[in-house]
Amino acid sequence: MANLRHPRSLKVFWAVAAAGSAFLLFQTETGIGPDLLFTAVYLGLMVMAAASCLWRAAAVRQERVAWTVLGAGLLSWTFGELYWTLAFTNADTVPVPSVADAGYLLYYPAIFVTLVLLFRERVREFRSSHWLDGAIAALAVASLASAIAFRPIVDATTGDAAAIAVNLAYPLGDLLLLSLVVAIFGLSGWRPGRAWLFLGAGLALSAGADGLYLLQSATGAYVEGGLLDAAWPIATLLVGLAAWQPSPRRAKVRLEGGRVIAVPFACGLIAIGLESWDHFERISDPALILATSTLVAVVIRMALVFAENQAMITSSRDEARTDALTGLRNRRSLMGELEAEIERATLEAPAALILFDLDGFKEYNDAFGHPAGDGLLARLGERLQDAVRGVGRAYRLGGDEFCVLAQPGAAGAEAVVAAALSALSDKGEGFEITASHGVALLPQDAQTAENTLQLADRRMYARKGGRRLSAGRQTRDVLLSTLSERQPDLYDHLRDVAGLAIAVSRELELSPEDLDEVARAAELHDIGKIAIPDVILNKPLPLTPEEWAFMRRHTIIGERILMAAPALRPVASLVRSSHERWDGNGYPDGLAGEAIPLGARVVAVCDAFDAMITDRSYRPAVTADEAREELRRCAGAQFDPRVVDAFCRATVLDAEGSPTPV
Repeated sequence: MANLRHPRSLKVFWAVAAAGSAFLLFQTETGIGPDLLFTAVYLGLMVMAAASCLWRAAAVRQERVAWTVLGAGLLSWTFGELYWTLAFTNADTVPVPSVADAGYLLYYPAIFVTLVLLFRERVREFRSSHWLDGAIAALAVASLASAIAFRPIVDATTGDAAAIAVNLAYPLGDLLLLSLVVAIFGLSGWRPGRAWLFLGAGLALSAGADGLYLLQSATGAYVEGGLLDAAWPIATLLVGLAAWQPSPRRAKVRLEGGRVIAVPFACGLIAIGLESWDHFERISDPALILATSTLVAVVIRMALVFAENQAMITSSRDEARTDALTGLRNRRSLMGELEAEIERATLEAPAALILFDLDGFKEYNDAFGHPAGDGLLARLGERLQDAVRGVGRAYRLGGDEFCVLAQPGAAGAEAVVAAALSALSDKGEGFEITASHGVALLPQDAQTAENTLQLADRRMYARKGGRRLSAGRQTRDVLLSTLSERQPDLYDHLRDVAGLAIAVSRELELSPEDLDEVARAAELHDIGKIAIPDVILNKPLPLTPEEWAFMRRHTIIGERILMAAPALRPVASLVRSSHERWDGNGYPDGLAGEAIPLGARVVAVCDAFDAMITDRSYRPAVTADEAREELRRCAGAQFDPRVVDAFCRATVLDAEGSPTPV
């Protein structure tokens, strides 16, 4: 929707309108000024209100029809005022109906059409409860207005049938307009915006003025030129001002919180109050009918609230028991259904819990990215559900773990396992996904859901230990084998560093995925030394500055080597940063503090410790205690203090003084 601009000419326009309104109020209160000027300003303000709507329609395409119709309706009202002024100002009696009444009454269908068109344009979607809220509010307002004004107006209305019909058309039209506005407020979620507020204020002011005029005219209390006469042009200006308010985007209505019950509750109280009042002083039949209708609508609304809440609770329960990515049931759902299955299963009709863990999925994620990994999990989950349909249900427990709870029957669990493994397998260029599994039979293997799950988990990881090596593992083994052939001592060093790094990572409570990356980085952190000449690697004397510069390139070379294998790319960044220092004086990038990847900080501590307790060509080894003290001394400068503390907690010394992971 357009955000309307306010050019200077429009500001001048509304300044003139405000000045005219102020003059009318001043003259009605003081009586100062000629009547002709009052009439001219009165009619001029009404013309300006109509011009405002037509100007808006001409300037902005959106909602053009609605504002054109409203502008035409205001012109019709203005014509009625002009005709009445010219024909009946000095008349002793005013005929009813007259041409002026036709001009006045044509305004009502115009404003009705405008309200409906604006509402349809500005509200995109709403529920049946919003319709009902609008109807409740409209009925309550109509019943209250009827109780207050209907009988006095009817009693004061005299004349023939045509005169009575015309006189009653005004309050009835105003009552319907007010009801429609209140209903639209309800349908808008009780957040109507400034345009609707100006429209509502203008219609409410004109409706009040109409009702008061009919009462005063019938009783002879009406005085021309009084404050009442100023109400109509000001009401039309409020309607015209609504045309230039910023138009909101077409929105979906949301009704939440206390507003869900606030309107039905308040309207129900109004209806109960009117019904109670009727026992002490009779109210009009229309008011009584409208009040009763309001109560019926409130009861229906409360029933609808209950139904919506029940549906929401059911939906929340389903969401809590469903995996959002795959649409399969989740761990919470499995545990409840597993308990029930344990109660039902017998030796003659056993049940089977089968756990699956994908092999090669981490490498797939590393190579193709997490969105592709999520897509793969969704596809495999759908295939798994199709594979076991009729004999069991499929679940996703999290990460790359799936589960099947089946009643295999005479075919046995092996047939279900085979079908599930086929569903959880996939391969393509650069990847292959398989699955390891573990089976627990009910009731013979376990008696509780927790024990059943633990047993299947242990059996799954026992199988996983002997699975075919993944592409990443194969690449790592090839690199380490190459390094072992060239530098056997360096291979032993990497193996020892990896063992220490695993122990420290566990102490730091890293996730299994991160722990695996740290372990691989520890094994491969010196792989770049393949490109360093032996004369530099084995030099017994201190290295020259040029040789040090060459040596320090080994982390960059290692990164390049590992980046060539998609499954090892996450490890490559850790290898590059494995010789950075906590104080920023390391290489190759001069990273400091938390900017250094945590895995690289772990490798740095373990690498330094193993290097210190190992004989080198240029210096003898130190004791483990001395190396441990050196780590503590350098914590906060060369090493991350938190990692050093974790290292000291995670390792103990054996009888020969060598570090052994806990």
